Amino acid sequence: MKIVYIYDAIYPWIKGGAEKRIYEISKRLVQRGHEVHWLGLKWWEGEKDIVKDGIHLHGIGKWNNLYIDGRRSIKEGLYFGLKTLTGLRGYFDVIDCQEFPYFPCFFAKIYSLFKNTSFIITWYEVWGDYWFEYLGKKGIFGWVVERLIAKIPHLAIPISEKIKEDLMSLGVSEKIMRVVPNGVDFYNIKNVEHNSENIDVIYVGRLISHKNVDVLLKAISEVREKIPDIKCGIIGDGPEKESLTSLSKKLGLDNNVIFFGFFERDEDVYSYMKASKIFVLPSTREGFPNTILEANSCGLPAIIVRHKNNAGVVVVKEGYNGFIQNLSPEEIAKRIICLLQDENARQKLSRNALEFAKMHDWDVIVDKIERVYKDGV
Repeated sequence: MKIVYIYDAIYPWIKGGAEKRIYEISKRLVQRGHEVHWLGLKWWEGEKDIVKDGIHLHGIGKWNNLYIDGRRSIKEGLYFGLKTLTGLRGYFDVIDCQEFPYFPCFFAKIYSLFKNTSFIITWYEVWGDYWFEYLGKKGIFGWVVERLIAKIPHLAIPISEKIKEDLMSLGVSEKIMRVVPNGVDFYNIKNVEHNSENIDVIYVGRLISHKNVDVLLKAISEVREKIPDIKCGIIGDGPEKESLTSLSKKLGLDNNVIFFGFFERDEDVYSYMKASKIFVLPSTREGFPNTILEANSCGLPAIIVRHKNNAGVVVVKEGYNGFIQNLSPEEIAKRIICLLQDENARQKLSRNALEFAKMHDWDVIVDKIERVYKDGV
């Protein structure tokens, strides 16, 4: 098959869950004999069309930054949408357009009609009423566009059962949906050596408001009352970094919290995860967090938060590979203390976490998505 993915941010120049998903699936599809293209913005130097790991990457436009004040740029989304219409060339058996930033879906659909090509939208999130919380009255724009995208005739790939339910609430028929979750490079992670650091709790992700890293810092402050030498590692960067480092100082956590910043190599992230005991992700808005699977692959149980916009709750099985708490420093702190003080329970969770992650190895996921591409609706 000849397959094209449409998404503005391209891995490894931009590193996030969606980028990693497309890259990991693409390189495995190439290994299985498929021709894979990826249309996005040009984040690299040199020619606009390059090949990396067998994937044909096409920089169909140039933009300086995806984010403005920690939020995705609407202008960039419109720009990339228009570039999608002019940048698509030739025939593809499958067009897999990522749902965000919305606008490319319209133009890719038009192209698929002219070429009589199978058109797919992969859904990572459904924001719904969260648009109003995010942008106030201006959120009506995102709210309407999201619903219009859902109405475009397409085969939908929600990345979790929670997102499938959210799409059904927008009127998308269950008959046209095929759930294909995110995966993890389980066997590669298994071979990574652990770092020499001794960390109790680790967070990995962008430092942005909905990740609620401030809640984690407050929880660590609570834990310190019981475990004075508690060590917490924060891996990642983002617009909230300055305020978070200030909060850490204000809470007197200089000896308890380390801000490692952003790591270019995934293996470096995994080595620090393997040097830790517990992974905490207090985010209230997730589709299918790769970091949970990565942490599980390192043998770490995950603590996440219960929230209507957090589809990560389908990734953590309560009491099996982690725990789901309310967004409360006190509740998160209590769970951290219990796990750190009960090594037997933690070891059992660790074994379960490894087993759960193994079932989500990328090769398993690619088997599923290959069947979807071949069978269609």
